[in-house]
Amino acid sequence: MSPPTHHADSATLDLFATDAAPAPLTATAALAALRALTDAGLLRHIDTALAAELHQQQPDAAPCALVACALLAQMEGRGHSCLPLAQLLPTPQALLGSAQDEAQAALIALWAQLPQRLADWVAALRACPWVRQAPAQTDQGQPLVLAGSSAQPLLYLRRYWQYEQAVAQQVAARTQGESGKAVDAATARGWLDRFFPPPAEAANAPKNAPNWQKIACALALRGQLTVITGGPGTGKTYTAARLLALLFATAAQPEQLRVALAAPTGKAAARLKQSIDDALGALQAQVGADLDLAALVQRAGAARTLHSLLGARPDTRHFSRNAARLLEVDVLIVDEASMVHLEMMAALLAALPASARLVLLGDKDQLASVEAGAVLGDLCQHAQAGRYSQASADYLAQVAGEVLPPSFIAPDPAPALAQHIAMLRTSRRFGGPIGQLAQAVNAGDAAQAAAVLQQDASGAVAQITSGDPAQAVQLAWPGRPGCASYADYAEQLARWPAIAQAAGAPDFAATHAAWVRAVLQAFERFRLLCAVRAGDWGVAGLNAGVQAALAQAGVLPRQPGAWYAGRPVMVTRNDPLLGVFNGDIGIALPASEAGHALRVFFLQGEALHAVSSTRLAHVETAFAMTVHKSQGSEFAHTALVLPTGCAALLARELVYTGITRARAAFTLVEQAPGLLAQAVGQSTERASGLGQWLTLDANLKQFVQLK
Repeated sequence: MSPPTHHADSATLDLFATDAAPAPLTATAALAALRALTDAGLLRHIDTALAAELHQQQPDAAPCALVACALLAQMEGRGHSCLPLAQLLPTPQALLGSAQDEAQAALIALWAQLPQRLADWVAALRACPWVRQAPAQTDQGQPLVLAGSSAQPLLYLRRYWQYEQAVAQQVAARTQGESGKAVDAATARGWLDRFFPPPAEAANAPKNAPNWQKIACALALRGQLTVITGGPGTGKTYTAARLLALLFATAAQPEQLRVALAAPTGKAAARLKQSIDDALGALQAQVGADLDLAALVQRAGAARTLHSLLGARPDTRHFSRNAARLLEVDVLIVDEASMVHLEMMAALLAALPASARLVLLGDKDQLASVEAGAVLGDLCQHAQAGRYSQASADYLAQVAGEVLPPSFIAPDPAPALAQHIAMLRTSRRFGGPIGQLAQAVNAGDAAQAAAVLQQDASGAVAQITSGDPAQAVQLAWPGRPGCASYADYAEQLARWPAIAQAAGAPDFAATHAAWVRAVLQAFERFRLLCAVRAGDWGVAGLNAGVQAALAQAGVLPRQPGAWYAGRPVMVTRNDPLLGVFNGDIGIALPASEAGHALRVFFLQGEALHAVSSTRLAHVETAFAMTVHKSQGSEFAHTALVLPTGCAALLARELVYTGITRARAAFTLVEQAPGLLAQAVGQSTERASGLGQWLTLDANLKQFVQLK
């Protein structure tokens, strides 16, 4: 999260922005400079506090080491798991973001007094006793870790180094060797041919292209870790359902197969379960009585959030399920894996039995998690190229009947991890203007993206450029003609007086439940997505604008209190005792009981879950939400708002993620011309060392020796 921008004291800044020859930089002066940069909004107070704390532990620490500490803390706050020291040369404006001219001048002046060679930064950090040099030195509780290679040295906060190493070790253990679990080729081939009868690919698939869904199932059948990545509409959950059926059909004791479904958010978990159940239901008709897929659906049970699966414990980062108390599962499928941050992935892998299969589903091109790490992106860094070994190609030909094009086969030794990754390449849903726009943005082609927006005559995509945020509010209410808006939700709210008249009738509970479900479903048809939280063009301002517009129209109370009938809210903190988790969306509505007190209703799959509004302390109004929070959701109509003044946040991953939340209609709202092109031209990269560890050699064996 970027720190709030505010003005630094000009006198303080002037200390570091001078034409005079700089005096040798002292630790005291370095800390003063960091505080000035904090006052200017380039650093957070917690960043400078870390440097000050380490200075207290070692007063003779090199000034550049203190500066590196502060920047490391700031990088972690923006989602990076480490600080690549090479990025400190030259002046790191890109690391710290935009600032006022005087702050930039202070930054440049400070950097003129810091080492100009990478080796000097590394030497200064090596001299610090609170920096562990890994793997040469043992872990003695040092708060920082210096690792990586001589060409790419990386500085870590200790716990992120541990998370990264834990994930890399688990990946290495689950992907070493190509044979994996024993596979009866003839049996597997028979079932795969039944599950994927020709024609298997959509009409827009390249001629004679491999069936990547079938390939994904075959790879997962022999592996303990499988990553299935692909854009919207490529059939990730469709493939996962057939994989479950394949595992069920080929299991020695299928009645004992323990299956779990999970996702980072409640919404994503509910969608995963619904998609899996629907796909298995359709497959049942295809295979007939030869396979009891209803039993498989029952064995899978309800999908859960990762926090719920691992047993989140209030007010702690720890989970009840861990290496000492493993999950009781044979197959775990995790959807929306791009949202799984480094710490969560480390906890998940630690709690997973060595014999269990883990299948990660996700779009590698979506935004990474809000918290530090980009695990799915690191795992899929070479997914586009395939990089399969000849042995894998032979296996796929035998088990799946699929012939890999030569371009996807790597010379030996092929990377071990690549043998466990399948990228789905044909979208069955995004073939129209929304899909074309998403593809153009993902490719970084701003001109093509603009052309799609300008030339679409179907109304599926549209663009508004206006300096007035009311234009965005009007998309929510009264709405864009022919597209979903909050008018659908308002119409359902207006039915309450008639519903309430039936109170006391024998079937009132069922009538009330049907109404609540209709309100929730109507609300989910539209959403305003924002790049930022604060300001008139952010979540706060647009939430207030939509609420005021609906109140003026008589849909909501004109002077609402903290809680009112119709208030949509998003849960912002996990609360296992209440059965709600971060990201869950609910709406405050009258209860069915006498007196009709307000309760907040959540739709969890097909089931309604109600919580008293007085017990929900950690929620926020949700007419608008950030793009990050929208991951795992889909809306009939999505409006994406791009504001000025946040250049560091506008990137193609954010725009791509916003576009791909839309099923039928997408509207882009720019505060000023050119913001789309600016965003498409900028790609977000998360600093991480995980990619280094995952590509040490063909089968990752070297990593195990680096502990």
